Amino acid sequence: MPQAPDIIIHNGNLITFDPAQPAAEALALAGGLITAVGTDAEILTLAGPDTMVVDAGGGTVLPGFIDSHVHLFGGAVELSCLNLYGVTGIAEMSDRIRPYAAAHPEDTLIFCVMADYNILGTGKTPTRHDLDSILADRPLALFAPDHHTIWANTAALEATGLLKGGAVDAGSEIRMGADGKASGELLEPGAYGPILELTRHKGREMLGLVTGRDPDPLPSPAEREMDKDVLEAGLRHCAEKGITGLHLMDGNRYQLELLSALEAEGRLHCRCMVPFHFKGTDDIARIAAEGVPMRDDFQGDKLWCGHMKMFIDGVVESGTALMLQPYPGEMGADGNAGDEVFSQDHFVAAACEADKHGFQIAVHAIGDAGARRTIDAYKAARDANGPRDARHRIEHLEVMHPADIPRLAEMEIVASLQPAHAPTGHIFGPDGIDRKLHAHQIEGAYAWQDIRASGARVIFSTDWPVIQVDVMDTLRAALAPVDLGPEWRDQTQSLHDTLASYTRDNAWVEFNEDRKGRLCAGMMADVVVLSEDISGVPPMDLPRVQAMLTICDGQITFQRN
Repeated sequence: MPQAPDIIIHNGNLITFDPAQPAAEALALAGGLITAVGTDAEILTLAGPDTMVVDAGGGTVLPGFIDSHVHLFGGAVELSCLNLYGVTGIAEMSDRIRPYAAAHPEDTLIFCVMADYNILGTGKTPTRHDLDSILADRPLALFAPDHHTIWANTAALEATGLLKGGAVDAGSEIRMGADGKASGELLEPGAYGPILELTRHKGREMLGLVTGRDPDPLPSPAEREMDKDVLEAGLRHCAEKGITGLHLMDGNRYQLELLSALEAEGRLHCRCMVPFHFKGTDDIARIAAEGVPMRDDFQGDKLWCGHMKMFIDGVVESGTALMLQPYPGEMGADGNAGDEVFSQDHFVAAACEADKHGFQIAVHAIGDAGARRTIDAYKAARDANGPRDARHRIEHLEVMHPADIPRLAEMEIVASLQPAHAPTGHIFGPDGIDRKLHAHQIEGAYAWQDIRASGARVIFSTDWPVIQVDVMDTLRAALAPVDLGPEWRDQTQSLHDTLASYTRDNAWVEFNEDRKGRLCAGMMADVVVLSEDISGVPPMDLPRVQAMLTICDGQITFQRN
């Protein structure tokens, strides 16, 4: 007698991504797997006395969403930080920051997140003096949404020894003022790392990004428990959005150990792929000495290390993304074409070594020169080691030279994109983007559909906490982009392609296409039930759609009351 299902979901509009059965009404789950997919009549007859039967109410049922680019630890911590999204001007900043500071006397640093680059007006960069006018007697810092810039007040700079500047990694900068002291603007992790050490978690939440190494000294048992609890809160937050899988883009062994402990305690609510993070200042030997053992030690179904993450550049907003020519206007003064995080020789050597050891590689590349350098490095790795099914990725690809777009498909490089990051994405306004790009660069900027039409594999994500880990915001950005005018090509995505890039294709990029990402018998029981039939929702209204039920590994991780 076949095992009765643990859970049946019926009365749904299933999008299965199974070519043999692209649509269905119901499915059955048992033992962590999907056991049957079909009509209501077919599936309901399988119910046993202990089967949980869920009425989807006509809502869309999908494979669980996989967010293929997140920073889990940092995002989880930032859930409890002061969020300045949408705040503009000193007065409004003061109205938000001063009461928050008064309510948190125990905090060494008043740490605010989602502070827009134009928080003081277009093109006006906050200085330590601006922040001193808000809070002078305690350290205060503002994190930009893209996590590439921190603005700090004088007290924070003094507390970290940065007021008079100091040595930083390549690609990072402590901006100095005319008085010979730090202006308050700190570009990239090599400059702002000391500020993070003043946060509640002493910077451990960002260590996988800043250094890729473990905390030193090691956290106390109480600190480890605090870190585990905040990670679990972040995982629950993701499950609430219908997410069953995460590709972390910062990592160290410490974070893997915390997540492994959560799994042992039944508290790992999403599957997590964690990278080995390689910095531009690292010796190539670190890949074999630390990266390979870290990967080999963590190879589970719910938690594993499989990719190596690198940064080739910064971001357009701060003028640190690598460009093929200097930025226009003031940003390009003195020939600034962005900041080189790696020398190209070192970067190519790292790519070749990682590829030789079987790593999938994921590289943050935002500028057109950064994208070209990354493609060149992947070609060098293929030439050195021979072709293989590597599924190397480029993260973001916000500005490309049009001639480089076809090279993605030719080299079988995956385009890992975040539609809601674009000035068309409804999250960050388009103000000022025309001053940061030359007119001829617009053709290859945020070219999501052009990249897809070239034949390259495209996957979608949020880069949480750069934006909220809300799938529906990304769907709206992809399906209903803001019209920026005739010089910007229409990059609108289809609903099917967008959902595939959040489910089936994100399973494929992690080499799990035969195990998840589709609703068919034998696949992992990772499923989300949405509040509506998403095919009938106007694209601009997609943020109203909610996850009603999230199931990961056959276990309910979220259920809306």
